[in-house]
Amino acid sequence: MSRTDRLYALREELRRAGSAGRTAERLAAHFEVSVRTVKRDISTLQQGGFPVWARPGPGGGYVVDAAATLPPVNFTDAEASGLAAAVAAHRGQPFDGHARAALTKVLGVMDAAARQRAEALGGRIWIDRANEPAGVGVRRAVEHAFQEHRVLSVRYSDGSGGEESTRVDPVFLGHTRGHWWLVGHCRTRDAIHWFRLDRVVAAHVLSEIAAAIPVEAVGTPPATATSIAGDR
Repeated sequence: MSRTDRLYALREELRRAGSAGRTAERLAAHFEVSVRTVKRDISTLQQGGFPVWARPGPGGGYVVDAAATLPPVNFTDAEASGLAAAVAAHRGQPFDGHARAALTKVLGVMDAAARQRAEALGGRIWIDRANEPAGVGVRRAVEHAFQEHRVLSVRYSDGSGGEESTRVDPVFLGHTRGHWWLVGHCRTRDAIHWFRLDRVVAAHVLSEIAAAIPVEAVGTPPATATSIAGDR
């Protein structure tokens, strides 16, 4: 299990534990890592804004704020299947892991009968994922760069067999013409550039804070384009 996957899993394990919490020793045994690694991972989650704290004393451990868990909610089988279809269509694309984690939470709070109906309906929805997505390492680096507002070091194919390297201040992720694009300020060109995500060979997040470039600096989007924040 990669560290990123372990952080996702650790977060969900703490959510499931609720007010009972989990000790570092129990978490270490569950994930087959050292207690020191668990404490380092907890610190990373805390720095990322996840509301977990250490409860001192006998029987203490790490506890998640109740506000970080889903309250009792009701999802219909059609709603759950709609989410599952959206997640499946997005498989292998930016923030795919986060979307699947959210779907798991939704299914986890549904009653058994509704969940079975959703799974039956989902069996009648098929997705053909013929397009080759970006590599997992590239995708996670890009996600991290956007979440942490960091500069991204990328090596990418120019489409003619050659490769170039540069550092990028990320501005936004866009999906158009059948592909995902990383749009940002290319420091080599000193200009805004569109990097096709499936042509990025390698990507690494740097410690340097990225320049705060507004989306409007790229230009006016076409009338058919909208951010996912405006598509709800």
